[in-house]
Amino acid sequence: MAGIPKDTVAARRRDEDVAASPPAVLVKQVFSEHANFVWRSLRRLGVASADVDDALQEVFLVVFRRIAEYEDRGLIRPWLFTISRQVASHYHRGNKRTEMRHQGLVLDTSGTDVEEALARREAEDVVRSFLDELDEPQRIVFCLSDIEGMTAPEIAEAVGVNLNTVYARIRLARKRFEREIARRLGTEEPS
Repeated sequence: MAGIPKDTVAARRRDEDVAASPPAVLVKQVFSEHANFVWRSLRRLGVASADVDDALQEVFLVVFRRIAEYEDRGLIRPWLFTISRQVASHYHRGNKRTEMRHQGLVLDTSGTDVEEALARREAEDVVRSFLDELDEPQRIVFCLSDIEGMTAPEIAEAVGVNLNTVYARIRLARKRFEREIARRLGTEEPS
């Protein structure tokens, strides 16, 4: 490797050693299988679309550092969600003003019907405003259950609460969502 500085050669060898190490291979596999889940989780935890890729990268840096501590009990998604939640929490503390500027959605009318796009945006606004009204514990279990399709035991593990508490939060959030939809459609029954 004549002509290449020794520091560069040493750095390349270190990078190759890290890339071939068992933790790196395992993280690569976890990333390929669960990156979409983590990305969606970060979005639902309020990370702005402009920042979600950076937050995703931060999650998997944590995974890389902590993969040796992970005990495989078939609960990788709850573990990843817990890390995602921590990264999102750090994001919110550090980027409150930036998040407020990026809240708006850009309407792309190039490839879709304008009415369909407007209906989709309205539906997204309804769900987003509903989620904003929920307290954090209900919002988390509602998103994980009804949007991500996780089971209650997986959610209990990810959030660190009793299984019955998860079921109760899901039930309450679903009732509130049904009432919100009924109210918006004008079919709400008097209490």
